Amino acid sequence: MGSYLLRRVLLMVPVLVGTTFVIYAAVYALPGDPVQSLAGPGHVVTPATAAAIRAHYHLDDPFLVQYWHYVTGLAHGDFGIDLNNTPVSAVITASWPITVKLAALTWVIEAVAGIALGCLAALRAGRPSDLAVLGGSSLILGVPYFITAYVAQNLLGVKLGWFPVSGTDAGWPLSYLVPALCLALLGVPEISRLTRASILENLGADFVVTATAKGLSGTRVLLRHVLRTSLVPVVSMLGTNLGYLLSGTILIEGIFNLPGLGYQVFQSVQQHDGPTVVGISTLLVLVFLFVNLVVDLLYGVLDPRIRLD
Repeated sequence: MGSYLLRRVLLMVPVLVGTTFVIYAAVYALPGDPVQSLAGPGHVVTPATAAAIRAHYHLDDPFLVQYWHYVTGLAHGDFGIDLNNTPVSAVITASWPITVKLAALTWVIEAVAGIALGCLAALRAGRPSDLAVLGGSSLILGVPYFITAYVAQNLLGVKLGWFPVSGTDAGWPLSYLVPALCLALLGVPEISRLTRASILENLGADFVVTATAKGLSGTRVLLRHVLRTSLVPVVSMLGTNLGYLLSGTILIEGIFNLPGLGYQVFQSVQQHDGPTVVGISTLLVLVFLFVNLVVDLLYGVLDPRIRLD
């Protein structure tokens, strides 16, 4: 286990360097002048002021030199300074809790609803409840989630007044419930279908037949042998989804005006604020790598047949 963990951590280094390089190059290639974006449309920046800003942020240096400045700062825990002269770490600290609350609530809804519906469909395969789960998941996947978000915001927030229309003034979880439900629509159909298929596969496995032949109760066989083994691929998908949720909430945060990390990235791209985009993206890559490592370690816990060497 120790050697496996060390090997995985060492593999994260080139992945992190490669992804930050790609992100930095993409931001560097964005059209527009960051100095003019900082001044705002219609405002004239004097040549002396523009030169001072470019020198301060190394904007006149070649791409590789700029990237080297960023990587060396990142190695010392410095995510850089945005074009408003605010440390990117301060922007992350202020925005991170909102994205984490939204992602965590969405993830819980996905896990509970997806696994429950998958179990129901598998145990009643071929019956109306199974067909309802399969048909409902196909219908949900066919509608883009941002359209559902606009409809839910208008119906539940504006017309009925049951939930806040936007913002975080109502606190957690009320302000986050509708955005989380809309985001969960992406994951619940996939998780329920994967759970259903995995349970159906394991119900006929030899170890389940053996456990039943030993006289174990049906509930014990289902919970201890079938469900535990069937959750291995489901946990993998849930872990991947958590990584995506922490980085893929830009549209939902924009629709519901939640000032989280995705909202900050969206605003920073419009303002050509490269340090903020790269800093937040780098953090999200780190989170994604860490979540995947935890998921891989959980494989051995859920299925003793899997050895992490």
